[in-house]
This record gives sequence, structure tokens and C-alpha cells, in this order.
Amino acid sequence: MLDRQETEVFLTLAEELHFGRTADRLRCSTGRVSQIVKSLERRIGAALFLRTSRRVALSAIGAQLRDDLLPAHRQMEQAYRRAVVAARGIAGSLRVGYSTPWVADAVLRAGAVFSARHPECTVEAREIQFADPYGPLRSGELDLQISEFPVREADLTAGPVLFAEPRALMVPTQHPLARQDTVCQEDLAHAPLITFAAEFPSYWLEHHLPTRTPGGQPIARGPAVRYWAEVLSHVAAGHGVAPVAARAEAYHARPGIAFVPFRDAPAIDYGLLWPTGRATPAVQALVSVLCETVTT
Repeated sequence: MLDRQETEVFLTLAEELHFGRTADRLRCSTGRVSQIVKSLERRIGAALFLRTSRRVALSAIGAQLRDDLLPAHRQMEQAYRRAVVAARGIAGSLRVGYSTPWVADAVLRAGAVFSARHPECTVEAREIQFADPYGPLRSGELDLQISEFPVREADLTAGPVLFAEPRALMVPTQHPLARQDTVCQEDLAHAPLITFAAEFPSYWLEHHLPTRTPGGQPIARGPAVRYWAEVLSHVAAGHGVAPVAARAEAYHARPGIAFVPFRDAPAIDYGLLWPTGRATPAVQALVSVLCETVTT
């Protein structure tokens, strides 16, 4: 049998494939890591790692042991975290803001798992409006939020990115861009860009609604909106175009609008936000469940 230290050393080395980094992560000496691995290999009767002066690699038996151990190790870690959270008494209600319907789907799925583990605590999903993107979080109306990154605000903590969505350009069906299979960022110079009449930070607006293409061409501004439904109406009316997540087509397709994939634009990152200093045990537990359910 492997004890806890042997398991942690083996799995960490199997991930890092470097004795020094493994020792740093586990806060022990390189010699101790080597000693534990050698002892384990003697007991098993086979090499778990293939070592040269330049690299460390898993042997076939080592890879098999890693694959067998990893699921059980993760389950034990999750069980430990759940026990700690339960001991802290998670109860009440958590209000989670979302900016898109696919984010709402993720929140509701995670909320079901979370509530099953913590029956005394419920999860409420609430839509965030463009007009005040961070106000409800700052005022305490929300405990947690999933929004489009980047977010660099001193009073808000940006947590992990949950998922990244490929971009598309939402264009009027009569526009020449609608007849293309894909668009590039330089194509943004060929139509006005629908913008937001909201309190988004300037760095956020430039990231999602740039004023110039990567090649330096100016991008004209179209109508400024406060609600998502206005974006759809303006695009359908031919007043401009709007970069969106490609997944938006499955939720917002309607007459007069075409969704054309970008071939060169970066993905849209959706990440977790909470007020700095207000990551309660319940919030931390829900963050863990969201990371677990979105990535599996």
C-alpha cells in the first residue's frame, strides 16, 4: 500500500517530471523526493520513472500507476474539502450573476450539485444588465458573478476562467460580410460596431469593442445600447455589427441576423468574480463546484 506522502510525491513527480519542481511544490528536499521514489520502486519491483541527465519520463508501469491512482486521489481530496466545508456550516442563499444564457445554464447545473452537497444552502441565478455590469456585485446584491474577462478592478477579485468561447461576428443578413464563410479582425473596419452605453472599464471595452483593427484601421461606432435585446434589434435593422461568442447563434438566432465565425480573433474568456475580501466559505465552496462541473 502507498501512504499519503508516497502518493503525493509520486503523482506530483508524474505531473512535473522534474525532481526540483516536485520538491518545491511539496516543500521538501530533492533528496527526500528521490528517496521516496526509490523506496516505492523497490517495493513494486520495477522502475516508475526513466531518468537521464536531461529528462525524467514515466515508465509504462509508472503511467499505469498514475492512471490508476489519480481518480481515487482526486476523490479523496474532494471528500476532504467537502468535510471541511460542512464543518463550517454552509447555509442560506448564494446569489450568482450571469451575463449570457449559456453561463446561466452552467450556474444552474452547478447549483444543483452544490445544493445536493449542502442542502441548507440554495443558489439563485440572476441576469446582469449591460447598464450596470458590476454594480450588483459591489452593492452586495450578488455574492458571485460570471462575466467576460478581462476584469482588473481593485475591489473585485478575478477568480479562475471557467471556459473560453470562440468568437463570431453578428451581422445583418444583407451585409456583404454575411456571405463570407469566416471574417477576420480587419473586417471590423467595414461596418459600424454596436457599442455599450454602460459603465464598463475602458480596458474592457477596448478588448471586446476595439476602436482600431490590429492593422490600425479605424472602426466606426454604431448605436450605443444598454440591454442585449437592443443589440439584436440594431443588427437586424442594419445599423451595425457586434462581436459575440459563436455559441450565441444557438440562443439568439433570428431573421435578419447572420453569425459569421472569426478565424483570427481570440476566444472570449468567462471567469468568476467576487468582491475582494468577501470570499465566504459558501462562495469558496460554490467556486469549487463550478470549476468541477464546468470542466467535466
